[in-house]
Amino acid sequence: MSVQATEPLSIQNYLILVVGPTAVGKTDLCLNLAKKFNTEIISCDSRQFYKETNLGTAKPTNSELEQVKHHFINTLSIEESYDVKRFEKEVIELLDQLFQEKSAVIMTGGSGLFADAVVNGLDEMPELDPRFREEVIHEYESKGLEFLQSEVLKIDPEYYELVDRNNPQRLMRAIEVFRGTGKPFSSFRVKQKADRNFKTIKIGLEREREELYQRIDLRMDQMIAAGLFEEAESLFEKRNLNALQTVGYQEIFGFMEGKYDREEAIRLLKRNSRRYAKRQLTWFRKDTEIRWFNPKDENGILEYLSSQMGE
Repeated sequence: MSVQATEPLSIQNYLILVVGPTAVGKTDLCLNLAKKFNTEIISCDSRQFYKETNLGTAKPTNSELEQVKHHFINTLSIEESYDVKRFEKEVIELLDQLFQEKSAVIMTGGSGLFADAVVNGLDEMPELDPRFREEVIHEYESKGLEFLQSEVLKIDPEYYELVDRNNPQRLMRAIEVFRGTGKPFSSFRVKQKADRNFKTIKIGLEREREELYQRIDLRMDQMIAAGLFEEAESLFEKRNLNALQTVGYQEIFGFMEGKYDREEAIRLLKRNSRRYAKRQLTWFRKDTEIRWFNPKDENGILEYLSSQMGE
């Protein structure tokens, strides 16, 4: 069951949600917005929760974190299990506190599922016999990630277009739900919006595709120069943890396992990051409430926010 707001709706409370693909420029914009609104930033990027993963998840730098208070960055160990339901609960509790002093709070990230949980609440998922989960885990262990990907594509092509296809937990969940109910996972993602004690204003950031892809490639080069391969090597023994089933680590783990050379690993890092960005955009573009801007158009964004806040 979704977490309900504890106070009646107040037009004084605004959650400014800034979304968009990786490397589009969310961090810089949100820092500027947070300073203008004298507020704090909540990360809804599920890859940035973990303390041990820094370079591979493109977290804000220490300098950026010092400029504005951030929440849900470096809050967990990769050894800990964490899910979107717990995130929803903790963010709603935090917002209740922040709105006592702030009229607006900024939330940003590229994880559409986590952002949606805070804004709209979570779908009610069916209770399933544990044997379905056990069967899927066994198949994953014996047949690998490609089996999960092909299975989800077959049973739920709509969800396949949106899901992080390198995340076995999400793929297994989709298969488990289908086998347990006979219905695709995506069919359970049509819900009644939860009551919230704030109004959400949604900002989407976009750039021309070639410019975005160039930024992704450049950032990957910078991450590699800063020690991405070395960071992945330090995490190699824990590579099967769910927190590491993501673009930025899986490609390097494959290199370390001898599947291909370093040059191929770098090619895959860039290619898969571009594909990840495309899936993020596919997810966010389904939301007609998002108003899209180029990150450089800060004045246009501020004017839009002012109009939505009735100022």
